[in-house]
Amino acid sequence: MTLTHARVDERLIHGQVATVWTNLTGAERIMVVNDLVVKDEMQIGALKMAKPTGVKLSILSVNKAITNILAGKYDHEKVFLITRDIPDMAKLIEGGVPLTTFNVGNLSKKEDTVNIKKSVNLTEEDIKILRQLVADGVNITAQMVPTESNESILNFLPK
Repeated sequence: MTLTHARVDERLIHGQVATVWTNLTGAERIMVVNDLVVKDEMQIGALKMAKPTGVKLSILSVNKAITNILAGKYDHEKVFLITRDIPDMAKLIEGGVPLTTFNVGNLSKKEDTVNIKKSVNLTEEDIKILRQLVADGVNITAQMVPTESNESILNFLPK
């Protein structure tokens, strides 16, 4: 599998992902990974409608994504991987998925989050996970669109 891009974005597939990111990366398949989405028929229908024409779509649980990727199921495709949250991306990496870099896009403000950048709000657990992943050698950026700076997410985290 050629992983063209990996992104955390709670909106999953939306305008920026469907047009800008997918086109930029040349993805042939968008893989949405989240344990709740795979059980939500309405969300699955919305994702199918939102995906770009001609691009394949997989909607998988975290464990199924790990199994399929490690088994080589997508070895001959360019895949754009999207998770809804930071813990899901971390679980993929911990499960052996060969991700060395990913981008954090939109994570909305919630009661227990801190804003680190426009449209990026993180829990204390998210921050802890991100710091550990960076310490383990994963390159993590925070970009809404590709034209934004791709500097390390560490530059935005509270000290």
